[in-house]
Amino acid sequence: MSIPPPPGPHQPQGPFTPGQYAPPPPYPYPPYPPYPPYGHPAPVNGVAIGALVLGLLCFVPAIGLVLGLIALAQIKKRGERGKGMAIAGSLLSSVGLALWTLALTTGAAADFWDGFKGAANGEGTAYALAKGDCFDSPTGNLEGEAYDVDRVTCSRPHDGEVFAVVTLPGGDFPGDDEVTRTADDRCYALRDGYAMDSWAVPDDADVYYFIPSRQSWRLGDREITCLFGSTEENGKLTGSLRNDPTTLDADQTAFLSASNTVDTALHEEPEEYPEEDLAANRAWAKDVHAVLGEQIQELRAHSWGAKAKQPVADLIKEMQEAHKEWARAATAKDADTYYAHYDNGYDYVDGPATVTARKALGLDTTAPTYDEEPEGGGESGDTGGLDV
Repeated sequence: MSIPPPPGPHQPQGPFTPGQYAPPPPYPYPPYPPYPPYGHPAPVNGVAIGALVLGLLCFVPAIGLVLGLIALAQIKKRGERGKGMAIAGSLLSSVGLALWTLALTTGAAADFWDGFKGAANGEGTAYALAKGDCFDSPTGNLEGEAYDVDRVTCSRPHDGEVFAVVTLPGGDFPGDDEVTRTADDRCYALRDGYAMDSWAVPDDADVYYFIPSRQSWRLGDREITCLFGSTEENGKLTGSLRNDPTTLDADQTAFLSASNTVDTALHEEPEEYPEEDLAANRAWAKDVHAVLGEQIQELRAHSWGAKAKQPVADLIKEMQEAHKEWARAATAKDADTYYAHYDNGYDYVDGPATVTARKALGLDTTAPTYDEEPEGGGESGDTGGLDV
C-alpha cells in the first residue's frame, strides 16, 4: 500500500514508472498559507493572547479591540491558532469601551476612583477611626461586618464613640476567637480610662469593638477599635462620653481614680458563693481590703479644694469602717459570718457620703443601675464586636 505524501508542494524524485503516482497538475488557485512542520501544531498568535487579556481586564478596552483585529489579520495570513481568543478579546473590549464611555459621561468613573483612593488610604473605613471620634454606621447598628463608617460630630446623635485603639502584633492571623478574646479583655480594661465617671455613662451604653477580619488582616489591618454604643434597638448616643484628665480638673481626677480602682477590685468577686468556696471568697475579701487601704491613703494625700475638702473627709471615714469589715470578712470562719461583714463592707459604696462628695466635686450624682453584664459586651452578634 502506498502512503500519500504529506501536504504541501513536492518535487518528483526521478522518472515515474507504472504503479507510481504522478505529480498533480497545477491549479489556478492562490497558494495555501504555509503549513508548520509535519507533526507539530501551529503556534498561537501572541497578539490574540494580548487582546484577550486586555478584554478581560477592561482597563484599556480600545487597545484590546485594536489588538484583536490585528490578531485576526495575522492569523489568516500566517495560519496560526488563536482566532477564538482574538474574537473574544475584541468582543470584551467592545463591551468595556461602551461601559467606559457610559461611566465618563455620567461621572461614575470619578466616583469609583475617589472611592478607590479612599479605601487605599483607610479613609471612611472602620480602622481609620481614632480615639475620641464619633461615627454613624451605614446599617444603623453595630452588628455584623463593617466596611465603612461616617465620622460625625459627637454633639449630634451617633451610633458609636471610639474610646481606645489597640494595635495587635504582626504575623499570621491569630483567628477570630483569639482576636475576639483579646478585644473583650482589652476594651473593658480601657473603658474606665476614657469614661472615668461611670455614673455619667447612660444605662443603655455598653462596650462594642471593631476587630480585624481574616480578609482585612491581609491588607494590613491590625487594630482593635474599642467603642461605646447603645444596646437599644436603633438607639443612639448623644454627646461625648469622654471624661478623663483632658476634660476633668485635678480634684475630679483624683476622686474618680480612687473610686474606679476600688470598683475594679470589687468586680473581681469569685463566681462561687461562700457556701461553695469560702476560701476563694476570703482571698478576694483580703484583696479588697488591701486595695481599699491604698486608696484611702491616696485620697488623704491629695490637696482638696475648699468646697470638696470636708465631703471627701466624711467619705474617707466611711471607707475606713468598710476597710475593717473587709479584714473581718477575710478571716470569717463560716459563710454566715462572711456575709455579715461583706454587707457592712459594701454599705458605703454609692451611699449618701459618696453622693455628697460627688456633688461637691461637680460630678454626676445619679448612681447607675447594676444589671448583670453580658459576656462580650452589648453585642448580640457572634463575636461581641464587628468584623472590618
